[in-house]
Amino acid sequence: MLDWRRIVQNPDAFRKSYGDRGLSSADVAKFLDSIETLSKDRVKSQTEADALKAERNVVSEQVAKLMKGGQKAEAQSLIEKGKEIGKRIEAVEGGFVEIDARFERALEIIPNWPHESVPVGKSEKDNPVVREWGEKRKFSFQPLSHDEVGEKNGLLDFERAAKTSGARFTFLRGGLAQLERALASFMLDLHRGKGYEEINPPYMVNAATMYGIGQFPKFVEDVFKLEGQDKYLIPTAEVPVTSLFAGEIVPDEILPKKFMSFTPCFRSEAGSYGKDTKGLIRQHQFHKVELVKFTRPEESLAELEGMVADAEDVLKKLEIPYRTIHLCTGDMGFNSRKTYDIEVWLPGSVFDVQGGGRGCYREISSCSDCGDFQARRSKIRFKPKGGKGTQFVHTLNGSGLAVGRTLVAVMENYQLENGDIEVPTVLRPYMGGLEVIKGIR
Repeated sequence: MLDWRRIVQNPDAFRKSYGDRGLSSADVAKFLDSIETLSKDRVKSQTEADALKAERNVVSEQVAKLMKGGQKAEAQSLIEKGKEIGKRIEAVEGGFVEIDARFERALEIIPNWPHESVPVGKSEKDNPVVREWGEKRKFSFQPLSHDEVGEKNGLLDFERAAKTSGARFTFLRGGLAQLERALASFMLDLHRGKGYEEINPPYMVNAATMYGIGQFPKFVEDVFKLEGQDKYLIPTAEVPVTSLFAGEIVPDEILPKKFMSFTPCFRSEAGSYGKDTKGLIRQHQFHKVELVKFTRPEESLAELEGMVADAEDVLKKLEIPYRTIHLCTGDMGFNSRKTYDIEVWLPGSVFDVQGGGRGCYREISSCSDCGDFQARRSKIRFKPKGGKGTQFVHTLNGSGLAVGRTLVAVMENYQLENGDIEVPTVLRPYMGGLEVIKGIR
């Protein structure tokens, strides 16, 4: 959630920034008008309530003097006046609560304000590539997509998963199941060495937590709800981990604080039907190692760069090519003020359906600096050492990495012509020394 003062004090900058974000001029004008009007109404209501309270205090003092002087009859009329003022205060404060609720509803649907360093653009086509790493492997055969490899060697079973659970689920079998577990352990060990504290959060959260992180009300259709309960399956560990300090004042001495978490993630994929229907790219259930940071405001941009480097290091150690892109204003997520995506090279995946070509980059991590956007909603503050008062922390999150998509990348980049999968060198200690994953035939 944004600081409303920033909107009211910088209307021209708001118009430009949110026009760059892709909002129509009509929507931007509507947001501005709503915030400006409601902010004035709030001030007016609060001022009226304060004036009435001051008047009641004067009356109370007069009543006390009259009662002390034995003038009970005169005091009685003032007592009645005080009661009437109290009723008026109650009505004004009730109105303030209503205005404040409308004010919060108006603010909660406005996305984060892009940082000035974010490139201006309309869509993913306008995202500049920051860097590329790795040499693409040259195959002596036509590489297959991961779902083709998995079905060919019996390690992926979509058909039986559809029987038990429906579409967008799968069974991982044999060495492939072991490989997924190895990937998660490897990622956690790598990030632990970079100062991240491991945390295992609840997999279900309430609506207040979803709201505090910015999932609600914007993305309410994207999550699974437990029927009859105020509980939702987490779409990412970002939700419970970022909520760890909700409503608290974080000790300044622990900042920046870094967490990592390996959890399943559950997403309804509402609106994505017809996209990535085959394979592991867009499943209802998948695993991810999530990175979360709490920082001081002046440190968050540098910490974002560090988080991206930490995520990239996973692919470097696996020796899989990737590229990092800077999301433009029109392609950023709701909560983010600055985002980098890491896209991994998939040599066997189809990227041009009409031409039938193979080989493409696919997102494997998205790292975002949310500024104080989530902290305002979740009321997470810190007291600067030597400073006065409190400030909102800045929160960051990123995949380090999406385990299922990393599994896809290993399957495609390390596939052998007979359908077996070579195990990357760095993962072999986690696989009991296994060098090649054989199929179940």
